Amino acid sequence: MNPIQPLTDLQCGQTARVGKLTLQGSMRRRLQDIGLIEGTKVECVQKSPSGDPVAYLIRGAVIALRAEDSAGVLVFCG
Repeated sequence: MNPIQPLTDLQCGQTARVGKLTLQGSMRRRLQDIGLIEGTKVECVQKSPSGDPVAYLIRGAVIALRAEDSAGVLVFCG
């Protein structure tokens, strides 16, 4: 498995740490505002039946993110 992968690759119950945001503009700022910065622990807690959006536990809050947005967050698993 790759040491760094997109957030979208996490399975339910799996945790990871944010390595890098590849998004730009207002979406990058929004993700930073909710706490997705380098080193933040993220847990995938639930996927919708269609697989999009996905709920993640970020700094004590459950946040739903669309796949197109979470694909721009690179994480380290393990």
